[in-house]
Amino acid sequence: MPKVRAGKRPRREGGEGRATGILFNTGAGQHILKNPLVVNSIIEKAALRRTDVILEVGPGTGNLTVKMLEKVKKVIACEIDPRLVGELQKRVQGTCLANKLEIKVGDVLKTELPFFDACVANLPYQISSPFVFKLLLHRPFFRCAILMFQREFALRLVAKPGTKLYCRLSINTQLLARVDHLMKVGKNNFRPPPKVESSVVRIEPKNPPPPINFQEWDGLVRIAFVRKNKTLSAAFKSSAVEQLLDHNYRIHCSLHNTEIPENFKIAEKIQTVLKNTGYSDKRARSMDIDDFIRLLHGFNSEGIHFS
Repeated sequence: MPKVRAGKRPRREGGEGRATGILFNTGAGQHILKNPLVVNSIIEKAALRRTDVILEVGPGTGNLTVKMLEKVKKVIACEIDPRLVGELQKRVQGTCLANKLEIKVGDVLKTELPFFDACVANLPYQISSPFVFKLLLHRPFFRCAILMFQREFALRLVAKPGTKLYCRLSINTQLLARVDHLMKVGKNNFRPPPKVESSVVRIEPKNPPPPINFQEWDGLVRIAFVRKNKTLSAAFKSSAVEQLLDHNYRIHCSLHNTEIPENFKIAEKIQTVLKNTGYSDKRARSMDIDDFIRLLHGFNSEGIHFS
């Protein structure tokens, strides 16, 4: 979510906020989903089961939480703000839902995730990218995640090669999961309203995952997408890239007792791999997952690694 200017006080809001005197901190992404129709639609799209354990991040005052508690075995809610934790506890106190709710207080990015069947959340938008990859690298696998994101971030997740929004986020997410844009959510469905429009996305991890070292993959993709409109031949001529790959290559040769010629130049080896794989003149903006898998294999088979 957009951050408030320095010195600007969080806004006091109506509904739950006014009744409890809570000042929602928009700088921390506290925009409470207030429209019950949107809440119900998210729950419907999550296809919750009675036996499910659900992970929720940023439950706020519990509008989504309470509805899910009525349908599932358990909700594990991760909340960083102790004030909202108190409000959530009060909301279920003395009801049959209380013993189905577990609250974890703290930063979800620094917390080891528990076992869960599905994740349903109206995320604080500033943690969108790191949380998505924390989810996708989590084991054991979960069934799906239904997540609210800033509209442009959501469109980047589902962007295809050759489109304007296609980026490293797009290809990394689509390597590990099937991603679908489910619905748009206008800013007036939140209290206080954010400055941007939102979207709900479904993320379903690929199980089994592709047989690829993700750190290696991301190292390659990161280089290619730094300037996604450049040819790969140009992108790999960066001195920083050459130094990194030269260092990694020498480690690889040392581990495999491979002698390196005195006149060896990593730049020449990189360009040879790009030429032999047919990707010298290709640009990251138009390359799909299969292209990058082939390119990574081409580099790795020549002893060039990215992590």
